[in-house]
Amino acid sequence: MGNSEHVESGLKRRVAHLERLIEISRSLNSTLVLSTLLHNIVEAAQEISNAAECSIMLLDRKSGQLHFTAATNLPGVRAIVVPMEGSVAGWVVKHGEPLVVTDPARDPRFHFSRTADAISDFETHTILAVPLIARDEVIGVLEAVNKQDGENFTQEDVELLSVLGNQAAVAVQNAILFQQSDLISEIVHEMRTPLTSVIAYADLMQRPEITKEQCAQFAAIVQREAARISEMTTNFLDLARLESGRASIAQDEVDLSTVILMAINVILPQAESKDIEVAVDVPVMMPPVRGDAQRLHQVMLNLLSNAVKYCREGDKITVTARAEEDHLVVSVSDTGPGIPADSLPHIFERFYRVPGTEKSVVGTGLGLSITQQIVEAHGGEITVESEEGHGATFTFTLPRMQS
Repeated sequence: MGNSEHVESGLKRRVAHLERLIEISRSLNSTLVLSTLLHNIVEAAQEISNAAECSIMLLDRKSGQLHFTAATNLPGVRAIVVPMEGSVAGWVVKHGEPLVVTDPARDPRFHFSRTADAISDFETHTILAVPLIARDEVIGVLEAVNKQDGENFTQEDVELLSVLGNQAAVAVQNAILFQQSDLISEIVHEMRTPLTSVIAYADLMQRPEITKEQCAQFAAIVQREAARISEMTTNFLDLARLESGRASIAQDEVDLSTVILMAINVILPQAESKDIEVAVDVPVMMPPVRGDAQRLHQVMLNLLSNAVKYCREGDKITVTARAEEDHLVVSVSDTGPGIPADSLPHIFERFYRVPGTEKSVVGTGLGLSITQQIVEAHGGEITVESEEGHGATFTFTLPRMQS
C-alpha cells in the first residue's frame, strides 16, 4: 500500500470512528438511568478503543474518594474504593489530563491496579485513562485496559476516548442530578403518610376529652409511625449510596454458608412465633466468594425477613444454596400467599408495595431495592418467581472467587 493510500485509509477509519461517536453520543443522552448509562459508556469505550476491558470510576466530592461504578468483563468490582495516591485514576483526577501507561510494572502510579488485578484475576499490560470533565470539574475517570491486538494505545485512541469521556461526563452528571431529584421527590412523597399520622394523632392526644387509654393508644401509633420514618430515611440513604456507587463494598474472602446460617439464626425467633417452619439445605463447605460479609448478611436478612412477614401461620420457608461452575446460587422460598403477576415486574422498584399489603405488613418498600443493589455490586443477579396463592422464590447468584 502506497503512502497516499495509507493516509486515505487512516482518514476513512477516523471518519468512521467519529461517526460512531456521534451515534454513541445520541444513545448516551437517551437515558437518565445511571446504571444503564454507565454500562453503555464502558461498552462504547471498549468498542472504540478495542480494549479488553473498560471501567468507570466516579469521584465522591464529599469524601474525596474514587469508586469503581461500572466495568466490562470484571464482575464484582463495583464500589471498590480507588485511592488517589498510587493509582492511575488518582493521577488523572489530580492533573485533569489523559494518561497512557505502557510499562505498569515500573510505574508507581500503577500500585493500586496490582491489587485490582489480584482481585479480578486479570493481568494489565497497558492502560489508557481519560478524565470525565463536566462544567470544568473532574467528576471521574474512564479507563481502557489492554488493546486486544496486543499493541499499545495510540494518540488516536487517546483522542477518541477523550471525546467519549467529555460526552459521557455531561450525560453522567445529568443522570446523577436527575436521580437525586427523583429520589428526593420519592422520599418526600413516601414520608407524607406517616408524618400526617404523627401530626394528626399528636394533635388528638392534646384534646381534653381524650381518655388515658386512648392517649396511650395514640402514643403507640405515633411511636410506630416515627420508627417507620426513621427506618425509611436510613434505607433511603443506604440506597442512595448504593445506586451512586459511593457505598463502600469490602473485597474480602467470604464464607457464604456462614453468612446464610447466621442470618437464619437471627430470624428463627420471628418465624417460630408465627409457627413458620424454616428448612435449610446449605452445604457446610462451599467455595468462597469475594465481597462484603456484612452486606451479604443484609441481603439474606432482607429476603428472610420478607418471607417471615408475608407468610401465614403454619407456612414454610426453605433456604437452599449450591455451587455451580462459575457461581454460587442461593434461594429463599416460601409457601406464603405469593405475588400477583402484575406486581412481579415492579417488585425490585423503590418504594413498591404489593397492593393490598400496605396495612397488613409493615415496611418501607426499599428492602428489595437495596438487596438488588448489593447483589449487583458483587457482580451477581437476583430474580423472583411466584404464582399468586403458591408462594414465592427469590434467587440470587454470586461469582465464585477466582483462585
